[in-house]
Amino acid sequence: MEFSRELQELARRAESELSGIFAELDEISFYNTNRVLDAFREHRVSDALFAGTSGYGYDDRGRDTLDRIWADVFGAEAALVRTQIVNGTQALTVGLFGLLRPGDLLLSVAGKPYDTLDEVIGNSGTPGNGSLRDFGVSYRQIDLKDGKLDLPAIREAISRERVKVVFVQRSKGYLDRRTLTVSEIGELVKTVKEISPDSFVYVDNCYGEFTEKLEPTALGADLCVGSLIKNAGGGMAETGGYLVGSARAVELASYRLTSPGTGGEVGCTLGLNKSLYKGLFYAPHTTVQALKTAHFAAYVFSALGYKTEPAWNERRSDIIQCVYTGSPEGLCAVCRGIQAGSPVDAYVSPEPWGMPGYSDQVIMAAGNFTQGSSIELSADGPLRDPYIAYLQGGLTFEAGKIGILSAAQELTKI
Repeated sequence: MEFSRELQELARRAESELSGIFAELDEISFYNTNRVLDAFREHRVSDALFAGTSGYGYDDRGRDTLDRIWADVFGAEAALVRTQIVNGTQALTVGLFGLLRPGDLLLSVAGKPYDTLDEVIGNSGTPGNGSLRDFGVSYRQIDLKDGKLDLPAIREAISRERVKVVFVQRSKGYLDRRTLTVSEIGELVKTVKEISPDSFVYVDNCYGEFTEKLEPTALGADLCVGSLIKNAGGGMAETGGYLVGSARAVELASYRLTSPGTGGEVGCTLGLNKSLYKGLFYAPHTTVQALKTAHFAAYVFSALGYKTEPAWNERRSDIIQCVYTGSPEGLCAVCRGIQAGSPVDAYVSPEPWGMPGYSDQVIMAAGNFTQGSSIELSADGPLRDPYIAYLQGGLTFEAGKIGILSAAQELTKI
């Protein structure tokens, strides 16, 4: 692709100013890669573990060993890593239905969860579709205060009512808010457990894995959940999701994924084990490539006069970069540019549509090797004010840089 002289100069300036931040990100990648390799060595990973099973999948050594490795890397007791989970929303649903029972209370403490959970919780959709509300689970919500968890309000709510699950979404999703850090979630865990030790602290960890040196489970979260076609799959996993945390929380979730009694003992792998092992191996490095792409995007779009969140020099706890385009045309232009700079389907032009699970029309640019893979460079957003383009991913910084410049060039045309 050819870019204007002005954009090329802007790119050079961005990389020069970001060099110090990039060096710090490389250190995070090294640290987390070392943790992954330690776990691989501890559990004696060998070629024999890559063989798949069929049918019930009993005694799948590769699957069971990967669960133990995952738990070690995340500082947890147990894990459930499965290709049978089709996306992050299903993984989150499995965990919620695993932990909650009729009459229980679900408390969301970082505002409204991601859009696709609305029907799962029962805040939207048709009554009788099988939501948590249909099964007698109540829902309360506490919004962030000044961009942070409102710990006094959370203390009061937990003291006043018996809360079964305290749900916190680490990333911003489609909300106009900052992402929560692992240390902030650790403070939440401490607050909850002091008042209600039996409450589960449940973290939607999507987009956050390996952006810091610790995961929320290392600070006591009972369950962390995410998708394997985001950070944690390293761009190698073709599908799947994970649930990691305390032994009891993971056990209850496993009974929802399969059935009570069988839980995580079943689930064939059909020869996909190698891609999951390789994905975890790549994940720390690939996540940092996406972080570098996000910093670069923030610098470029900020220089072009657009508000960005986080700012180009702010540290990140997820891979999402927001660009406030201010108009439907601006949002669509960014998505067209990302699509044109992608390795797959670069010749098509994305258009807004009524995507299942969303209340507004959504436009998505994703020229990816794996459908829906958010660790690959993509851009999307609902067509609602202030028309934020949510950028994420980048398997390599070089390709991410090209995609961002393509989006910037498209935006300058409107």
